[in-house]
Amino acid sequence: MLSLGSLFSRQSAPLLGLDISSSSVKLVELGRHASGQFLLAHCGQEILQPGWVQDGQIDKFDEVVQAVRRLVRRSGSKARLLAMALPAAAVITRKIRLPAGLSELELELQVEAEANQYIPFPMDEVSLDFCTIGPNATAADQIDVVIAASRKEKVEDMQGLAEAAGLKLAVLDVQTYASRRAAERLIVDLPSLPRSQAVVALIEISSRATRLQVLQGQELLYERDSTFGGAQLTQLIMRHYGFALEEAESRKRSGDLPDDYPLSVLAPFLANAGQEVDRALQFFFTSTHHSQVDHILLAGGASVVPGLAGVLHKQTGFACTVAQPFQGMDLGSKAADNKLAREAPSYLLACGLALRRFAT
Repeated sequence: MLSLGSLFSRQSAPLLGLDISSSSVKLVELGRHASGQFLLAHCGQEILQPGWVQDGQIDKFDEVVQAVRRLVRRSGSKARLLAMALPAAAVITRKIRLPAGLSELELELQVEAEANQYIPFPMDEVSLDFCTIGPNATAADQIDVVIAASRKEKVEDMQGLAEAAGLKLAVLDVQTYASRRAAERLIVDLPSLPRSQAVVALIEISSRATRLQVLQGQELLYERDSTFGGAQLTQLIMRHYGFALEEAESRKRSGDLPDDYPLSVLAPFLANAGQEVDRALQFFFTSTHHSQVDHILLAGGASVVPGLAGVLHKQTGFACTVAQPFQGMDLGSKAADNKLAREAPSYLLACGLALRRFAT
């Protein structure tokens, strides 16, 4: 079986969740106390220069490797095993049914045979993984199996980056899966959800994109990506004040902006963000039998923009909470710093990757 990097397995050894985006590299390492409470042992981020990573592609390999090295060193973590993720567009996933009672070898052969129907590439160019979910709900003599496949070159790129940084890729996940894993911990504690199977819109606004995933329990009802992101706020700052890109980005992060910024620059950005999210939800409503969501869970680097959650609540009419992926965790001394509370929502994906250490 061609492995996609243990997509479905747990990893009991110390594990670093590493999220590489177009604007930064983020790292999370989790532990767990005997009581079951999670411990945030290490976390941090390293800002990347514009153009180093674009559309999920690492264009400046050596520079990104050095950024990862610096981040691991600054974090203080001694872990050397990595969990990383591919964009959903780079992975083909399918749920299939197979006869129950197959041996492991028979199961692997059946999966490879079935995968041929769904994968538009020669099998020798593909890395493949699978996971048995359990008995099929309607056919007692069959089991449900999830298969996942990606171009081998994509997997090798991730392995090569890890090795160049002096680390080892132990788990290769899918970005959307990792985000949902971290979000599921938080959804159960959302305030005033009307029922156990509430419909929750997980909205991640990163530098370059907005991703909507609508969840009901552990079921994914709908997903949609758009090109709206926090970089548009940076562009507005550049145009309005004449700042260069690096200065605009730096001032946006620090909040060191002129007095007219809230009205002249931030307000138009927030209005656009509200319209973008509302439009994405309308696509969900017209594509399904649902006409509302019970809650919006907001995450991603741009989710910390002041006033965004309130604007989304006003625009959509749905309650909106900014995700705190470290909620309920014990913050280790090396992980706790003043920026953590403000930046925590941007760590959702990295946190979901780190949680693979404890996945069942």
